[in-house]
Amino acid sequence: MSVLRWMPFLAGCVMPLVMCVSASSQTTAHSLETVLAERIQPSAVTEFQLQAYLAKRIPQLSLPPSSDKWSSEEAKIRRHVLKDLAFHGWPPEWIDAAPRFQETGVIESGKGYLVRKLRYEIVPGFDSTAILYEPQKVNGKAPAILNLIGHEVAGNAAEYEQKRCINFAKRGIFALSLSWAGFGELAQPENGHDYAAHLDLVGANALGFFYLSMRRGLDYLATLPQVDASRLGVTGLSGGGWQTTLLSALDERVAVAVEVAGIGALESNLTRPLDTDEIEENATDLTQNEDYPFFVAIRAPRPTLLIHNAEDDCCFRAALVKPYIYDPVRPFFRLFGKEDELAWQENRDPGTHNYQLENREQAYGFFTKHFGLPITPNEIPSDDEIRSPEQLAVGLPQQNLTIVGLARKLAAQIAQTAIPTGSERALWIKSQRERLQDVIRYAPVSLETAWRTNNTKHLGLETLSYRFDFSNGLSATGIWLKAISAPSDGPVSIVLADEGYKAAGEVVSEHVNRGEQVLALDLLFNGATAPEHPADWEMLAATTGDRPLGLQAAQLLAVAAWLRTNARRNISVVTEGVRSQVIAVTAAALEPTAFARTESRQSMGSLNDLLTNSVPFRPAPELFCLDFHKYFDLDRLALMAAPTEVKRIGGDAVSGKGNTKTYE
Repeated sequence: MSVLRWMPFLAGCVMPLVMCVSASSQTTAHSLETVLAERIQPSAVTEFQLQAYLAKRIPQLSLPPSSDKWSSEEAKIRRHVLKDLAFHGWPPEWIDAAPRFQETGVIESGKGYLVRKLRYEIVPGFDSTAILYEPQKVNGKAPAILNLIGHEVAGNAAEYEQKRCINFAKRGIFALSLSWAGFGELAQPENGHDYAAHLDLVGANALGFFYLSMRRGLDYLATLPQVDASRLGVTGLSGGGWQTTLLSALDERVAVAVEVAGIGALESNLTRPLDTDEIEENATDLTQNEDYPFFVAIRAPRPTLLIHNAEDDCCFRAALVKPYIYDPVRPFFRLFGKEDELAWQENRDPGTHNYQLENREQAYGFFTKHFGLPITPNEIPSDDEIRSPEQLAVGLPQQNLTIVGLARKLAAQIAQTAIPTGSERALWIKSQRERLQDVIRYAPVSLETAWRTNNTKHLGLETLSYRFDFSNGLSATGIWLKAISAPSDGPVSIVLADEGYKAAGEVVSEHVNRGEQVLALDLLFNGATAPEHPADWEMLAATTGDRPLGLQAAQLLAVAAWLRTNARRNISVVTEGVRSQVIAVTAAALEPTAFARTESRQSMGSLNDLLTNSVPFRPAPELFCLDFHKYFDLDRLALMAAPTEVKRIGGDAVSGKGNTKTYE
């Protein structure tokens, strides 16, 4: 047919063009933009719900009747945190290895101390660097202090770190400054702390890596012949303050500790989640049974100074954390008759995030007093002794592992059991499902209320906006869409998209145009149901014992159950992106009768793709669930989901390879 013969038809539709479209109930991604752009629940509401939910999990620090009782409890806490949490999944031979330090150079200061450059092994294949400031004249055995850096671009070449270590050395104290993964000479991209989540994924709690990296320094100092192993100290700012708290709490060799702006408590972190937005601070399960006030309390009666800044421009402001990490802990030191051994200092000059002069002088005075040295709080000027990063460079092996490389190494050691065939498969699936429930901490929820918040009904399309409130106090949001002419008992597709339903126009339109009912759903932490900075909240959920993946799968299954009560039995899930893919397949593996089909687009073929392609943590935080890839992969989850059809369409979102596959 020629273009001219089409003209009368086109002319007839120019004016009532919308009517022509609506008559056939056709939609496009563009025509759905306004509907799908609706933000049903403000991020502040989701954040409030999460605060209320997680606040119920705050461990209560109870004062025992005696110091003996608390000493016994201290030992239990240390054993639990180290054995069950920090070293979860780590090879015992790595944990118990002796310190391996190698000297690569010496700098003569001419000011009464030596600077020794050291390279040391955290775990096999992963070396780090350290700088030892060694007093040249020592009478007998001297004390030693481990100096731990935070998120410093310059690493242990940071100006304030050098001044503090130099001053310790001039006071006759050995000072060891450790590098930290992600900074200084370890500033490779795959050493970013977010990548520590990859360790969780393959079954080794990320906390173990950070703990071993700092404990090696204490191990080394304790072996030095001129060091008095009964007078070991630890100090650091920010991330270094966090390290100070954990190490000095869990290792009884630390006699004196000075923490600077490194910790808060769950009670303060739930109101200021950006204070604690690092994986190591929110390590999986770390605060499920204990919280940071516990870690300060198990220091009793060893001398401990907490320094926080009045108007800290980073985190953990003094007035906001003192009521939680200092005030309730003093009675624990009082049990030992050592109440004053827990000291507090609020810094006002400059009062920002710092370990500058005022804070350093507090540290000098505290350490010299409790090491039995002449109390000398005033700083010895050392401006002309500060060295550049190049001067302090230690050098690392060319093939040194990164955090991601270490995760790949651990993944290569995973030996998953073979999938049985025949009659044995049913028992295997049952046991695997039980393990999956445990790994993702799955707790079923019920849908208490499906609030209708908005609707539209025009141009051949009807919609309803919902807020779904669940029995655990958390919510999801969604938009239901259907062509007015479509049957009310037709098939239903739940659409999940990594970018939220606002970005799911294409797939929603496709299924509406097939005559299906569609529920474009945003689960907790995603899209219109995300708090501000959702990854930080996901970390807070994980550190208190939940798993975001488990929370999301529970919500998806509860919504599916609600749909089934409305006589809609043929329910499918269509996903866009790797996050949504894993949530859907996991939910289907938990309850194989919940869905007829799951279909994944922009997906991946294996959880191992997260490792091989160095997928960052924050764009997909729920995927990096402790032990998840140690026991499962997508093909196994798909088998567990039978009789649900699990299908992948199109290219891999992670690797870019084309793939259309149905698991059988």
